[in-house]
Amino acid sequence: MIRWLLLILGLQLFIGFLLSRDVNAELTFEERVQEARRILSEVPLIDGHNDLALSLRETVKNRVQDFPFDKNVSEIEPFASLSRRTDLVKLRAGLVGGQFWSAFVPCSTQYKNTVSMTLEQIDVLRRLIQLYPNDLQLARNADDVMAAFSQGKIASLIGIEGGHSMDSSLAVLRTFYNEGVRYMTLNHVCNTPWSDNSKAEDGHGGQILESDGLSQWGEVVIKEMNRLGMMVDLSHTAYQTMLDALRVSRAPVIFSHSNARAVCNNTRNVPDDVLRNITQNGGIVMVTFVNKFLSCSNEANITHVVAHLNHIRDVAGADHIGIGGDYNGTPSLPDGLEDTSKYPFLFAELLKDSRWTEVDLKKLAGLNLIRTLRKVEEIRDLLSNEPPWDVRIPEQDIEAHLSCVSTWH
Repeated sequence: MIRWLLLILGLQLFIGFLLSRDVNAELTFEERVQEARRILSEVPLIDGHNDLALSLRETVKNRVQDFPFDKNVSEIEPFASLSRRTDLVKLRAGLVGGQFWSAFVPCSTQYKNTVSMTLEQIDVLRRLIQLYPNDLQLARNADDVMAAFSQGKIASLIGIEGGHSMDSSLAVLRTFYNEGVRYMTLNHVCNTPWSDNSKAEDGHGGQILESDGLSQWGEVVIKEMNRLGMMVDLSHTAYQTMLDALRVSRAPVIFSHSNARAVCNNTRNVPDDVLRNITQNGGIVMVTFVNKFLSCSNEANITHVVAHLNHIRDVAGADHIGIGGDYNGTPSLPDGLEDTSKYPFLFAELLKDSRWTEVDLKKLAGLNLIRTLRKVEEIRDLLSNEPPWDVRIPEQDIEAHLSCVSTWH
């Protein structure tokens, strides 16, 4: 009897799969785009990484009042040449409901003026948000994101790209958190004194692994981020750094803009064993639109993005994927995803595949990130009675770089 019931259930599921596949196959492109827009109107699409603040520094020297954010900047020079990927017109067309804005400063600032420059980038983002209160709203937690979305605003969160920004100071890390920073990428394209980056993994530019992942003090950085409620971002980190962070972190980690290494063998992408660890950790990998990380070449299209999404879904699961476009941070973007207005077209492409249910697409859009952020906040609350970590980095770890540092302690 049970065997017959299982057989009937199996047939019903198979018929349902065939019917859903046929329905998807019959939808026109325009119908799939409309369906994608409906889905994205019901949950916030949260992108994990956008470098608009870098464009503001390069084009208007952070004078936000001189940046026509509410116009189509693709039609206005010099912005059409330098920062055409992101503006309010495109964000609204793309149905973006939440955005992590990157406070990025280059590795050349390490051991120099990195802290002041990072604070300047946080400041310019906060001033941009204040300048457009009807469209943008600063978000410090998951509830803020949902509240902004319910009001028709784009929830604006701040992330720091590169642990060099904290200048090996836990006090600076805490200051960043107080200023609204909710994730920090441990590395950019350089090692810090306590963490190895992805380029060192393959010796790019003569870089070498200096800490064999995270140093002992680097583990303290992870613990303090957990205590604060700041998400640990592992994009740009070396393989061993990924493993060390996953071992140490009590909270879910994220990859704010990375792809699958099995699809494109680049050290910026995530190996399968790390993807499986992400499942156990409860974190999320947010697929990026950088061509060389998609196709391992300068050319890519929307199907390459789908291939990475499908692989990460197959290995880590539908609960552990998201989107981190890296708009304004790369000159090379896939055909079909040229700017922030194009997100619905990616979802329309996924709707061709019946494996992607509406529930899965909503998780991909933003619900996975919301769940991850809530869990990070839950760990923060559990650690709320613990004192701040107050451990200076060992001087021997930075002694070769002290020429630009005051001897005042």
